[in-house]
Amino acid sequence: MILATTTSTQDSGLLDDLLPAFTAETGWAVKPIAVGSGAAIEMGRRGEADVLLVHSPAAEEEFVAEGTAGRRLLVMHNDFVLLGPQDDPAGVRGLPVGEALGRIAGAGAVFVSRGDESGTHAREKALWEQSGVAPGGAWYQETGQGMGATLRVAAEKAGYTLADRATHLAQPDGLAVLVEGDPGLLNVYHVIEMTTRAGERVQPEAGTAFADWITGADAQQRIGEFGRAEFGRPLFVPDAGKPDPTG
Repeated sequence: MILATTTSTQDSGLLDDLLPAFTAETGWAVKPIAVGSGAAIEMGRRGEADVLLVHSPAAEEEFVAEGTAGRRLLVMHNDFVLLGPQDDPAGVRGLPVGEALGRIAGAGAVFVSRGDESGTHAREKALWEQSGVAPGGAWYQETGQGMGATLRVAAEKAGYTLADRATHLAQPDGLAVLVEGDPGLLNVYHVIEMTTRAGERVQPEAGTAFADWITGADAQQRIGEFGRAEFGRPLFVPDAGKPDPTG
């Protein structure tokens, strides 16, 4: 079974915890391909994945509306955080995220973006738009890479960046959490079954098996415990069966 998912589920270590348990219970061997949510959705659109685990709600809804996917189910959430140097040269600590981005731009402080059309990049672009700032120029730098690599670049440049909290905690980077808790920073993950076949690549029964399993009691318990022993808090909050905040 081919699972197209986000770099955050891999970089946080969540897949290493979940996938062996899924294989043991169902017999399906899994080949995970961790890319940005946008690239994962494109894999689904091309029939190159059996199931998606992604966190870009607007793009997901558009994709499902095309009619080539099956169920889109709520799985879990965590949150995004705005990270930066401990000394915070732009002075954004504790501000609402829109105001914080405005200050970063006004100060010309380095901001490192994933620039990869991932779910994190999509949220970042939406936050810039809401702030009324059009990022660009030498201070705004794109890596075109995943979350872990982007965190390393931001730390090397003593810059600011937007990250999912799980990857930040799982891969220490020397950056401080400066803005958190803003409603615009909620980070929601869904599983999407693929139901159309491209050649012999897509296996609808595999997608159904994974969607049922990851929203079931065992996987949801694992998600709720993941990270607690190491970090004193879970890295994701299980949400299956709850109202979907993305609609």
